Amino acid sequence: MNSTTAALNALFNRIPRRHTADNVKDINSIVTEFEDLLISIEAENSFYEKNIPIFFDALEAIKATIKKSNENKNSKKSKDSFFDDASGALKDNMQDLITLYDDGKRTE
Repeated sequence: MNSTTAALNALFNRIPRRHTADNVKDINSIVTEFEDLLISIEAENSFYEKNIPIFFDALEAIKATIKKSNENKNSKKSKDSFFDDASGALKDNMQDLITLYDDGKRTE
């Protein structure tokens, strides 16, 4: 396991599941770190350069959902639901990247 794979797994394990003000801050920092990892993976070779953009696209929807989970106009139940959707989508997106990235040596 290389350092990028280890970092992805560590981020994956940090994703919170319950909506709280602190967890919103945590998930936003995780998204930022994930974006940084995506940028570095994308630069590794042409295979990753072609296959990483879909992860950025998914992150935009996740960020929008996180934002909805923190809007004052939404009820607690709605905030919880939005946050749960965002954290689940982030976990799915990150798991897909972990599977795609594997050991960082794919070129096909």
